[in-house]
Amino acid sequence: MMGFASNQNIMPSRSVFVFVGIFFSGLALAQQQIPGRQTPVRQVVLLRNARVIDGTGAPPQEHISLLLRNGKIEQIGGPELKVPAGAQVRDLTGKTVMPGIISAHSHLGLLVNDAESVATGYTRENVTAQLKQFERYGVTTILSLGLNRDLVFVLRDEQQAGRLAGATIFTAGRGIGVPDGAPPLLAAADQVYRPANEREARHDVDEMAAHRVDMVKIWVDKLHGKVPEMTPQIYKAVIDEAHKRHVRVAAHEYALEDAKQLVSDGVDVLAHSVRDQVVDDAFVKAMKQHHTWYVPTFTVDESAYIYAQRPGFMQTTFFQQAAGPQLMAKFNALGYADTINQDPQTSQHQKDFANGQQNLKKLFDAGVNIGFGTDSGALPGRIPGFAEHHELALMVQAGLTPMQAITVATGENAKLLHAPDRGTIAVGKRADLLVLDADPLVDIGNTQKIFAVYHDGHTIVGLPGHAK
Repeated sequence: MMGFASNQNIMPSRSVFVFVGIFFSGLALAQQQIPGRQTPVRQVVLLRNARVIDGTGAPPQEHISLLLRNGKIEQIGGPELKVPAGAQVRDLTGKTVMPGIISAHSHLGLLVNDAESVATGYTRENVTAQLKQFERYGVTTILSLGLNRDLVFVLRDEQQAGRLAGATIFTAGRGIGVPDGAPPLLAAADQVYRPANEREARHDVDEMAAHRVDMVKIWVDKLHGKVPEMTPQIYKAVIDEAHKRHVRVAAHEYALEDAKQLVSDGVDVLAHSVRDQVVDDAFVKAMKQHHTWYVPTFTVDESAYIYAQRPGFMQTTFFQQAAGPQLMAKFNALGYADTINQDPQTSQHQKDFANGQQNLKKLFDAGVNIGFGTDSGALPGRIPGFAEHHELALMVQAGLTPMQAITVATGENAKLLHAPDRGTIAVGKRADLLVLDADPLVDIGNTQKIFAVYHDGHTIVGLPGHAK
């Protein structure tokens, strides 16, 4: 039997969404909200006889029962756990339960239908649809790492008041970019700050801190010499001001030289792989000394070329339903593969991906803090929900074990977000659970064999009926 600590920092609930129908079987996935409810009716659910991967890295435990009540895990035991009056009992014999996936680097409102980058996509309708897609795929918490309109704070407040479904929002607000430089994405003027000097940079940080952002995002990248790069004077001012306001800073970076300087100057999170070269021992030592987090985001580079190769996963319903018809039409268009294969940037992306894989393994083995994210939602091909499951496979490809990859995406990412109420399966934690038809420790691809998702104890995906 598992023993576990309680936690008082539990997020309030949101409206109940029940998704019924056969999940990823080709049938439509229905969604139904109980109208007029601000506080959902809580079901008491007993999950029986499951294999449990608890998100701590501990070995899985067999024949475990989990009692869910009021959005939390109330009890954990074996087959002897008693059924409370009125509880729904679900037999999970042969199934695996793991914590809901947490993405520490995703984006909202930058794409329409997952297929078009637009500057007008940050609308309530579009953002909430993306939150629901993350949730359907078992990504129960996301950090929207920059390029958010202030609408994100309204939506976050509605979630915390129990009036909005979808993946739980953590946010970096707008983030701080460079005039005429990074980020090079289509976005409205009110989605990113681009300060011209240190004074403006500090003011922008203060505005975001007043909104209670969970992180401040900066972009430090000259995009292979194509644009001006944020100066150290600007990002040092951002880091200093953010830390004064007790807010951490995550940096978009690419080059080892920039990463070294950012770590030395006190950045808290490197939001992408170092990709221009293999990292050296001095960098590894600095990362450990400063306790800096490193989020690989392999999806960034691989998504730039992989669809032209027509990998087998593109034929799965799991992928196609996440991509949607508009994006699939782009992938299937005559000449798409030739355009990608002939693009001179494709070989650079492939080199960057290879360097990133080698660097993750080196940093992980050295004991650096590793987080999990994908940059999903930033550009077409970085597909919310699917990207997170595929990123797990890419981490295993880089040399991590399935258990290590899952732990990074759950328990470790909860630490990165300073969110101790989630990420592991323990008494008192949020009932954010991913129920799988097969064991992901045997094959990491089995995280895609979703039977059900429990989010805050009341969202159910794939029941009754599910893909075999």
